[in-house]
Parts: sequence; structure tokens; C-alpha cells
Amino acid sequence: MICTSIQNKNLEEIFSILERDDIEMAEIRLDLCPELDDEDIQSLFSGTDVPLVATCRIAGSADMREAERRLKVAIEAGAKYVDLELEAPAPMGKRIRRAARDCGTTLIRSYHDYEGTPDMETLREMVTKCRIFGSDIIKVATFAHDAEDVGRVMSLYGMTYPDGRVQEEGTLVAFCMGEAGRESRLDCLRKGSPFTYAALDAAEATAPGQWTAAEMNEAVYKGAQGFYAEHLAMPSSKSFAQRAIIAAALAEGTSHLRGYSPCADSEAAIAVARALGAEVQEGEVLVIKGIGPIDKPLQINSLHCGESGLLTRMMIPVLAQTGPGSVLFTGEKTLVNRPLKGASDIMASFGVVLRNAARTSKEIYVPLHVDGHLVPGRADISGAGGSQIISGLLMALPMASGPSTVYVSDPKSIPYMFITLDVLQKFGIRIANEMEGDEEFLQTQDWSRCTGLTFKVRGGQCYKAADFSLEGDWSSAANFLVAGAIFGSASVEGLDTQSLQADLTIMDILVEAGASVSQLDNDCVDEVQAAATAAGVNPHTGAVNVVKSPLNAFEFDLNNAPDLFPITAVLAAFCPGESRIAGTGRLANKESDRARAITDMLTQMGVECRIEGDEMVIVGHSLTSRLLNGLLLKGGEYTSNHDHRMVMALKVASLGASSPIVIDDEACVAKSFPDFLTLFCDR
Repeated sequence: MICTSIQNKNLEEIFSILERDDIEMAEIRLDLCPELDDEDIQSLFSGTDVPLVATCRIAGSADMREAERRLKVAIEAGAKYVDLELEAPAPMGKRIRRAARDCGTTLIRSYHDYEGTPDMETLREMVTKCRIFGSDIIKVATFAHDAEDVGRVMSLYGMTYPDGRVQEEGTLVAFCMGEAGRESRLDCLRKGSPFTYAALDAAEATAPGQWTAAEMNEAVYKGAQGFYAEHLAMPSSKSFAQRAIIAAALAEGTSHLRGYSPCADSEAAIAVARALGAEVQEGEVLVIKGIGPIDKPLQINSLHCGESGLLTRMMIPVLAQTGPGSVLFTGEKTLVNRPLKGASDIMASFGVVLRNAARTSKEIYVPLHVDGHLVPGRADISGAGGSQIISGLLMALPMASGPSTVYVSDPKSIPYMFITLDVLQKFGIRIANEMEGDEEFLQTQDWSRCTGLTFKVRGGQCYKAADFSLEGDWSSAANFLVAGAIFGSASVEGLDTQSLQADLTIMDILVEAGASVSQLDNDCVDEVQAAATAAGVNPHTGAVNVVKSPLNAFEFDLNNAPDLFPITAVLAAFCPGESRIAGTGRLANKESDRARAITDMLTQMGVECRIEGDEMVIVGHSLTSRLLNGLLLKGGEYTSNHDHRMVMALKVASLGASSPIVIDDEACVAKSFPDFLTLFCDR
């Protein structure tokens, strides 16, 4: 990325500069902006999504305490980076480092030589000191008299420390000042520097040989267009919609589900609701007159679930409870080739038998027969195969004649179980739950560390009609947010920032990867929250903004959010270094074998990736490094494996490809997001 140095400006002038199209990152020279008081500094570093570096040079300063104070004001206001010279006294360095750690600010320790370039031993010593002093990023800038000076500085990239550790890509900014070092300001990006420095214009150069922002933009991007999207509205979450549609169909009375947007899976749920006997009026508000209370078995001999795995697994327990005792389940497209892992054992625990209708394999597939009625009681079941059949049990067991206790060991996709509980509560169903885990889980409530779940279900409950708004879909939003983080910016509206949706975790992934993320919730103002509640709108919805920022490799566990895997893998391809994403074992039974589909996709694109145990390991490079080193992703003909989430990931990846990416089946995106292609292309 290109970091533009700003000096001798007041607050209004700086904000105006940050709105320029060629400013993607900026260094604020607090030592050279004397008009900025503390209030201005707070406003500046808290009032923009553009990544900012707070710099206040102490060299030659008569008052280092004042420099430290101004840096701390910037850090506490939200500076993404703070730059402290290596010459700073040790106590000052420790205080700035502590403040940066406390506020999540990336610490840059910098070494400058404005007279020349020292020998190799001295340069390596300076880099080692910066590392010892706790820097996240090391900056080395020396004056070059000739090409040999430049060569010594550039050889720091990839250097090996005395302890054997190699300088990682994305953690060093090393270049030379002066005309002899001019090209090194661009070459450093080729070597893996997270950013380089440029001037607003020739008159504003902070050092000799510095490029202007316009010159650097032309050299790096060569007119390539990024991804810039504002005011994007996401479809309703099909995870919420499908659960709510079935609950409304089972309820007594008429329910109103606002904010509905159709997709193939949700339309399949509406068809199932009608098959149950519910009356459904479609539109932005779904009006569903339910069939409850259910006094006698529903006379349904067969049920078609479209291509939806959730709907199938959810309805198996529901019809085992409410149906005639034997029901044929059918489906279509990818669903008929996806085994229902673990479903047979779980249903057997409650007295229900699943039988293949068209195969002889031990594993159960659609079409299948569901024989028997649910027998309430206690059962210990494994959650290793996912949460969907468990969600179905949670929907069915409240209608049983007696109480049940369900203990889930090794639970996966835990957030989806809590989505089910949230929807059930809206329809008057109450289920108690307890979670267990190790000591760290008890302290952090990190769902990935949960080892068991207990659900206590009272029988004899009846669904009651409900009116509420369906949440916007975080799974869909993730694709636009990642596109903005890599290629420009994105602003997505109407998302619940306190959602139970598992894919809300994309926010954590982006932050972990170094993206600039901000959000504005409606509930920040009491009056807005009250008005939203009165209007029947979720008061926690708001806008989520992501702006391109220097990215870094990351590690993340997606066992509880497997739908994020394809787009997270694309993100990792543009994060310099080795990223590790856990949860590959959760991908085999999706619309495609996603672990294989993702590795095949990345390998075809020229991205180094492999699977180690339950982790996918991806070696990435920054966008600027790919642009300057001819490492853009390879275009050509790609298969989506008829998987809607692979289509979305491929479309985002195409923004960083050297030639067009042609996808064999884009239409399958209608399964969850029919308008995705239009919205993505018309941004």
C-alpha cells in the first residue's frame, strides 16, 4: 500500500486530503502539524476509516515528553499505527509499547540515517534492536549515495536473525532516501514491505527522492480498478428465515416475518410450510397462518426439501414427532449426493429409524424413509457431524408428550443451535441449556473451546404466532467485506452487530488479518433505539465499513462457521505469510467437498496451499506484491462444483486475477443469494 505523509496542515485540511481517491493510507507528522491540539488529534484518529500512522519525530526535539504525550493521544484515539524512533529513551519506548498493546495499535520502531547508509553489520544490528524493542513493523530509511548503499538496505528483506528466525514478509519497511534510492521506494513493495511512503506533491516531500502519491499510484496500480461499494443491503439470513418459516407453520395464529428476501432454500421452506398445511402469503413481509396446535398426526407421506440440507435435517425430527410414522424425504441437485453424517445414530437415540430409499450404503442419503415417532427422554449424542439435526430435535421435542434431555458432546457449529433457540423463544418455546468446557472456556466463553452442551426440553409446549424482522445475512456480507478489505472499501448496511449468526465472526477474521473495520450501530443513541423498537426494527442493526489496509497472515478456527471457509481462503491468499484456517473436517458434506474445492481453486490460481490435519495452510502475498511481481491470480475456466459459496469466493478472487475467471455454473448462487451477481457487478 501507499502511505502518504501529511505535514503542515490543520484538521480541516487533513480531513479534506483523506477524502482524495489517491489516498489509501496516511502518515500524520504530528511534529510538523503544530496547529493540531489534543482535541484535533482525537477527532482525526477517531474520525476516519483510512489507516493512519501517528508519527512525532523526537530527533532534535527539545521536549520529548510532549512528543510522547501527543503520540499517546493518537494511540488512545484509535491510531492504527504509531511510529517511534529507535533513539527514543528506553522508558519512553516501554510506555509507548504498552499503550499501543492496550489499544490494539501496531507499533513501528524506526531507524533513520539522513547522512548515509552504514555498513551491513550496523544495519542488521539496528533491525535486531527494533525487533528486541517490541516492534510489530520495523522501518529502516537511510540516505543512499550509490547503488551499493541501496543494495545493502534491500538485502535486509528476508534476513535471518541470530536465533535463526527469518524476517517475515509484511514486517519490514526498508528503503533509501536520495535520488540514488528513489527506485527503492517502489522496490520495497516488491520485496514484501506492507507499505511505502509518498508525498502529497513534490513541494510536500518529507525526504529527498520521495515519490508523490499520484506517481506511486500510477506505478503500482497502473490504472487497475479496485472494489468500492457503499450502502449495500444484504438479503435476509436464510438460517433465520428457514427456522422462522417452519416455526410459524407449526404455530397457532398468524405470524408476520418482515424483511424477507427470497432464495431457493427459503422458498423450499415455504413449500414445506404449505405441505404441512400452513397458509403463506409471500412478499417483503411473509404472512403465515400456522396449523397449531397439533392434536393428531399430520397425514404427510412424502416431503420434498429442495436442495436444502438444513431443511431436510430440521424436518426429519419435526415429522417424526408430528407425522404419520413413516415419511419419504426427497430432494434435488447437490443434496442427493451429500451424506447425512450422524443423523441415523442421533435419531435412533429417540426411537426413529432412517433408511435409504435409493441406495444400499450404510451412510444415509436423500431420498430416505423416516420410520417411527420420537420417544422423549434422555440421550447422549455426538455433535461432530454438525448442528442441523440437533436444531431439528430442538424444534420437535417441545411438542412431545414428556420432557427430554439432550447432551451434545464434541459440539460443532454451536452458534446455529443458539439461532434455533432464539427463533423458538420468539414463538413461545422455552428450552434451558448449559455449556461446559475447560478453564479457558469458562473464562472466555469461546465457543470453540466448548466440550459439551446440555438442552433440557419441557414437553407439551405449543408454538404461538410471532411478529418480528428477519436479520440481514452475515454469510452474504462476508464476501463484500473481504473484497473491500483487499481491493478498496465496502459499506454494508442492515446487519445485526450483536447477531447469533456464526458468520458474524468475519469481523474478527478481518481484524485479525489487519483490515480497517468500523461499525455504527443504531443502538448508539437511546432515541434511535426506542424508535427502531417501536417500528418493529432490530435496534442493533447498523452499517459495517471495511477499508483496505496492510494485511497480515492470521490463524482462525472455523469449526463453528464453516460457511466462511471459501471467502476466508481468498482473503488468506492476499495476506503476506502463512495463514492457518482450522475446520476442514466440517467441509466434506456441504454443497461440494469444499476442502477439496477450495484447494483445487487456489492451486489452479497459483496460490500455495495444503491441508495439515484439520487445518488449511495458505501462503499469501499482498496485493501490491502480486501486482509488482507478476503474481496475480491465474484466470481461466473454473468450476464452482455447483456450490453457491464457491461462486461468491471465485467472484471476489477474480478482482485480483491477471485475466478473466470464467465459472461453469454461476446460477447456483440463487440457492442463498439470487441477486449476488447483479449487486457485485453493479457496485
